[in-house]
Amino acid sequence: MPIESGSCASARQAKQKRKSHSLSIRRTNSSEQERAGLQRDMLEGQDSKLPSAVRNTLLELFGQIEREFENLYIENLELRREIDTLNERLAGEGQTIDGAELSKGQLKTKASHSTSQLSQKLKTTYKASTSKIVSSFKTTTSRAICQLVKEYVGHRDGIWDVSVAKTQPVVLGTASADHTALLWSIETGKCLVKYVGHVGSVNSIKFHPTEQVALTASGDQTAHIWRYIVQLPTPQPTADSNQVSGEDEVEFSDKDEPDGDGDGSSDCPTVRAPLTSLKSHQGVVIAADWLVGGKQAVTASWDRTANLYDVETSELVHSLTGHDQELTHCCTHPTQRLVVTSSRDTTFRLWDFRDPSIHSVNVFQGHTDTVTSAVFTVGDNVVSGSDDRTVKVWDLKNMRSPIATIRTDSAVNRINVCVGQRIIALPHDNRQVRLFDMSGVRLARLPRSNRQGHRRMVCCSAWCEDHPICNLFTCGFDRQAIGWNINIPALLQEK
Repeated sequence: MPIESGSCASARQAKQKRKSHSLSIRRTNSSEQERAGLQRDMLEGQDSKLPSAVRNTLLELFGQIEREFENLYIENLELRREIDTLNERLAGEGQTIDGAELSKGQLKTKASHSTSQLSQKLKTTYKASTSKIVSSFKTTTSRAICQLVKEYVGHRDGIWDVSVAKTQPVVLGTASADHTALLWSIETGKCLVKYVGHVGSVNSIKFHPTEQVALTASGDQTAHIWRYIVQLPTPQPTADSNQVSGEDEVEFSDKDEPDGDGDGSSDCPTVRAPLTSLKSHQGVVIAADWLVGGKQAVTASWDRTANLYDVETSELVHSLTGHDQELTHCCTHPTQRLVVTSSRDTTFRLWDFRDPSIHSVNVFQGHTDTVTSAVFTVGDNVVSGSDDRTVKVWDLKNMRSPIATIRTDSAVNRINVCVGQRIIALPHDNRQVRLFDMSGVRLARLPRSNRQGHRRMVCCSAWCEDHPICNLFTCGFDRQAIGWNINIPALLQEK
């Protein structure tokens, strides 16, 4: 009688196991109706306020979940059996190749070696598939030192925008949903001027490049140009705050919000009327900015257009059309006649006014959700942020694809770039503010510990590179603006 080989025997065993596995599945499926009937009887015997139809539906759903889990469990058992079979086959092949009998210890070593190789391959595949997702959440070994210096509390509603004056004296400006814009002393946190000329939410504030003049955009479908005169108070010594690394976090509730109703902002001088009112939009004016030189201004509106105005005459020079949905932001180049507008249509557009006879436009497509802002940097780069939780760095000479992409865990609001240090400040919906360099490397996260930091969505950020105390400002729905001192180590900047 011929002797059955080892490979045939293992094949027969595997066939018998598969047969028993199919029989077990049949038995499982055949008993599902009996199980459902038993469960219904058990539920009928229990007291419940649910209608019988709802209870039956829940029972069927739970039954489906149980069947799915049971199938997964059976499949897991079958995979384990197949692994054992493969290990046995490898051991048998080892005998044939070596041509000699292998000891039990040698077989065990060979099987464990093959298993470890499989495990290592699975680990490598898993790491490769997930590294792209988590790469943007990694931080560098060197940490930036982020210290909260001053809080500016006085608005009665959320603050949409924050900006820093470009002329002396350097003051901080905030635009709020409470229909006002406030100017602050950076050192003391005292309100210096209140502007109350708008009858809608003030969505944006920008300072004139050479004069004490501010430009504000509002939900009342207008943009106002108004003059201010400030006298800085004598700075008082500030309490020394503990330096906190930008990686600590504590959750806050809405009860911790500062209350601005009792603040002294009502005591500061008030500007009630603008020098000029820009009125050509048919919807909310969400943002405005000065062109280089300050003789023209651009506005962005929910009516899907951006308008270019002559400041002296208040006349409309150009109406920039092309976006398919509402605009969310506009920004001008610091040294050239370039404008970038962002929109809810997932694109942002570059408008070129350098040649008076030719007004070209380029469309940047790379986001999958609302582009919340796009800003210029030094050179030929633009940085865009989106509700799709990404920030992209673009080269104006190559619009096909971004040169760097930053992936985050929350929607990104109005970003700002520190020109000198080339650092991007990212305010998030989840109350975080993160700092990245232009290559997409994360530098720090602003602290939210010891009751520091924002307690609700952070709307905007603004850098002030020359100020000795505060060089970054943020604002949010918690009705406050915050001044930060950001110290980036020189070694970290070089990286």
